Amino acid sequence: MRAEDRTDIEPFPVGKQRNAPGGIWYTASSGIWQTVWLEPVPETRVERLELTPDLTGATVFPQVTGGTEVVVSFSTTDGEVARASAPAGTSVRVDVPEPRLWTPGDPHLYALNVKLLDRHGTVLDEVGSYAGLRTVGLVPDERGRPRIALNGRVTFLHGPLDQGYWPDGISTAPTDDALRFDLEKTKELGFNFVRKHVKVEPARWYFWADKLGLVVWQDMPSLTATFDGPPGIAPDPVPQARARFEAELAEMVTQLRAVPSIVGWVPFNEGWGEFDTARIAELVKTLDPTRLVIANSGVNCCFSRPDSGAGDVYDDHTYVGPGEPSVGDGRAVVDGEYGGLGLVLDGHCWPGPPNAYEMTTTRERLTERYAEVSAALERVVAERGLSGAVYTQTTDVENEVNGLLTYDRQVVKVDPEVVAKCVRAVIEAGSAPAV
Repeated sequence: MRAEDRTDIEPFPVGKQRNAPGGIWYTASSGIWQTVWLEPVPETRVERLELTPDLTGATVFPQVTGGTEVVVSFSTTDGEVARASAPAGTSVRVDVPEPRLWTPGDPHLYALNVKLLDRHGTVLDEVGSYAGLRTVGLVPDERGRPRIALNGRVTFLHGPLDQGYWPDGISTAPTDDALRFDLEKTKELGFNFVRKHVKVEPARWYFWADKLGLVVWQDMPSLTATFDGPPGIAPDPVPQARARFEAELAEMVTQLRAVPSIVGWVPFNEGWGEFDTARIAELVKTLDPTRLVIANSGVNCCFSRPDSGAGDVYDDHTYVGPGEPSVGDGRAVVDGEYGGLGLVLDGHCWPGPPNAYEMTTTRERLTERYAEVSAALERVVAERGLSGAVYTQTTDVENEVNGLLTYDRQVVKVDPEVVAKCVRAVIEAGSAPAV
């Protein structure tokens, strides 16, 4: 097999990779960087599972190449708890008695088993997976403002911007433990949420988000584009780029639709490669009506087109911030990016000049500034009815030194106890009381 990867020379979605990295654009990687395997399968088989969870069970639609009947069972460590069957090629409704819902505080996952049978009851193929029972949507708060609700309860989503870059492997984490490490640190810092920024991760990253209990917004990698001039509306991508973007967007939603931790899709970021915003948002909603759509994260910023009003969420980017967005059209409001507080630690930096939205000089001062910005965010959450906030960012990335951790993951740059206390205060301020 031979592959040629020209990165941002060609009109493909490549996210923040650039052949000439620098600033907020990073080193490109080529080749196969996600998990790849070969697996022998029978001619008549289960190819894929489509899962739609809710508060009492799930609808499972096994994509099959033949057979007569599919049997689906849900289990816990204590054994099977539910079973249902249906003709092959149709969906199976599985109701779970006394369901235990998936939440960041209790990320319970059911083991899932699917058997494909012939007309004699012989098993032709069998696959295993897992499911988390949860819903996401918008509900009015006590003042009638739309708020994001997880399992019907207003739940403030607070987490870091997670770009998924590594100093040794660029797009590829060195180990599965490394994938888990970033998410464990996110939890330890008090967050309940992650925005996966213009990158699609290997399946194991999403498994750990599901397992550890972190709600996820999934970005679509941006189209290549040149942003050398001042902010302003960028021209439409060329037709070939638009076609590739839509095809890969549909593939991403299809590939990740069964991930319980994902509750929102973000097709565009700050207008990078943006086109037909309302139509693309509706396309995503058609592909997956069960999740939220954030049509353009940072609609107030940079190269974005005028707000289309599309999607479920109005998303503000303000650095250092926090932003104070307000709309009255039925969408929830979030600070989709804020923060960007930097600190240079000698021996833990990428070569080249460091950059951040605001630089600090010591770990103590960085922690103090985080607490000050977080207190302002807590006030905005109460005043404006925000539903979420995304702090930039989990780790330093190349020359960006505004991470909570260094790029090599060797140092937590803030006092974790202080940050966790601030984070939990914001989540509590923006959430309905737990029942």
